[in-house]
Amino acid sequence: MKTSFLFLILILSTQLYAQQQKKYSSDNHAELTDMKEDFKDDWADLHHYSSENKTLPLTDKNRVIFLGSSIFERWKVLVPEYFNNKSYINRGISGQISPQLLIRFRQDVIDLKPKAVIILAGSNDIAGSTGHVTNQTIMDNIKSMVELAELHHINVILCAYLPIYDYPWRKGLQPADKIVALNKLIKNYSIEKKLVLLDYFTPFADSRNGQKAELTLDGVHPNVAGYKIMATITDEAIAKAMK
Repeated sequence: MKTSFLFLILILSTQLYAQQQKKYSSDNHAELTDMKEDFKDDWADLHHYSSENKTLPLTDKNRVIFLGSSIFERWKVLVPEYFNNKSYINRGISGQISPQLLIRFRQDVIDLKPKAVIILAGSNDIAGSTGHVTNQTIMDNIKSMVELAELHHINVILCAYLPIYDYPWRKGLQPADKIVALNKLIKNYSIEKKLVLLDYFTPFADSRNGQKAELTLDGVHPNVAGYKIMATITDEAIAKAMK
């Protein structure tokens, strides 16, 4: 009798434990399913274009990548037709600084097997968006991207940055002279390396080395009229680089 009672207690205990384990497993699975993916470690925002990149065929022999920040990203929003039915692939991400572009260079440029890449970098570094760097640091990152491109037989187009007199969100930094100085470094490097220089500065510059009012939204980003000017000189630079 005593043995039967103990055996019954053992069976009931086993069933209770199994039910608790099943409930724990179910609850834990639901918690994992509901958990959103955390991208805090993705400082360069690699996931921004990762899915879109997978849809691109690698057969386009005349592909051109536009690598930059908000100047490029807003272009496809304000004037999307410029990137329609062309080999032009826009890979701008607003707010990015030159080291982030460098980290993205393999995924968003090399792996897409373009014939050419346009590199527009430096303004957000100067604005101190995520840190304070020198023009030489910007140039070091640009040089690293150029060297990677050359290693993979990708033609490089370097950009003289658009003029900026002041940043609306960070007033008083006096970026105009810094951009002029950076553009001089970029120009000299493009001559040294025999690269095509795409001059976005000259068509936009006013007497203060800021942007002409009729071509800009906020003194930093072009409006539709500004992007039409950029389109013309960009096409010319691409044609030169593709020779």
